[in-house]
Amino acid sequence: MARHFATLYALLVATLVLFSWGQDQFLQSYGSAQESTDDRLIKSVAGLLKNQPGINSHSQLKQKTAEISTAMGIALDLMHTDEVTGSTLLRTLNEGHTAYLKDSSSNTWTLVRLDADNILAMQVMAITTHRSPAEWALTIGFYIVFALVVMIWVWPISRDLRKLEFAAGGFGNRNWVFNVNIKPRSQIYSLTQTFKKMAARIDELITSHKDMSNAVAHEIRTPLSRMKFEIELATRSTSPDEIRQSLTNIQDDIAAIDGLITATLNYAILERADMALNIGAHDFTTLIPAMVDQARRNSPEAIQFGFSIRSDSESVYCDIYLFETLINNLLQNAARYATADVQITFLKENGRNWLMIDDDGKGIPEQDRRRVFDSFVQLDTAEKKGTGFGLGLAIVKRISAWHDGEVQVHGSPLGGARFTVSWPIKK
Repeated sequence: MARHFATLYALLVATLVLFSWGQDQFLQSYGSAQESTDDRLIKSVAGLLKNQPGINSHSQLKQKTAEISTAMGIALDLMHTDEVTGSTLLRTLNEGHTAYLKDSSSNTWTLVRLDADNILAMQVMAITTHRSPAEWALTIGFYIVFALVVMIWVWPISRDLRKLEFAAGGFGNRNWVFNVNIKPRSQIYSLTQTFKKMAARIDELITSHKDMSNAVAHEIRTPLSRMKFEIELATRSTSPDEIRQSLTNIQDDIAAIDGLITATLNYAILERADMALNIGAHDFTTLIPAMVDQARRNSPEAIQFGFSIRSDSESVYCDIYLFETLINNLLQNAARYATADVQITFLKENGRNWLMIDDDGKGIPEQDRRRVFDSFVQLDTAEKKGTGFGLGLAIVKRISAWHDGEVQVHGSPLGGARFTVSWPIKK
């Protein structure tokens, strides 16, 4: 917005300068016309005095000047050349031009040379303090033009702000739809885009919290029901082995609830607006092999892991704790659905970091590739049902967003799914 207000100020200043220049030109022209009138008048009087017969002395010429002054109602005076000082003034008079002089009372006199010894002076009429119709027209026109310039600049902003206010009001009335059409050339286009991002984020948070509430309620209800059943069995059982088995089952259900709570809290932390990242340079040539080795130990022996890392990956800027979580979640997801092969690739290209993880599983249907990153969404097959909470990929998406990046899923050359995480290279 600062740029737009600077534009307005520059426009107003330019308008002031141009209009003031035009007004000065008009007034100068108007004043020049007045000066031309005074020049013509004094030159006419000078010519009249020169043509008077029988005037041979300075005193006679001065008396005649007084008579003409009385007859014409103008202030005239005859001065001897010695009474006028100033080389510039005398040079102007000697060249036959009129000159101007102020007396001790700040009266302005127009001078013209009569002959070598005499100079005729005529007092310039004082400028009236009343504005002429032309000056009033210029003043009114100035304010009209000034107001018009401001209106032309402000009106589109006011119009777009009303649109933005209407859209924000509708969003605030809990319809959760922020729809406003502001063109890119608008002065508030960037503000509108910020509002759209904010509205999309709020809508995403509301949806996430709804899904979280529903999923947590559902996921907790199932182990709680099993725990009640196991407790009932234990109270009726007389066999120590059966009681121990019931207690073991209860411990498994408690572990499942604890795992759900931990995953939910981890995801909730990433949803916070005030989260601070600890960005630093980290060596991915050692991080990725270590993560792959850990995933290999925690996965079935039938799954083979491979990796490919460019040599320029020794300094990658990210929050290492969050990216360890991201890589671990993607590797676990790939191992969960892979048949025999999981490959991880990291490279730097086109100003971005690229992390790609491929598996040779069944892949993800194209219609499900967007919602797979939503919280508590599981696209499990029957044999995989109940092995997760549907938060792993949602956490991956949030970590990517916190790094100004994005995550996408496509088909893999291995036949399964390829998850691609990209984020800007920062230094």
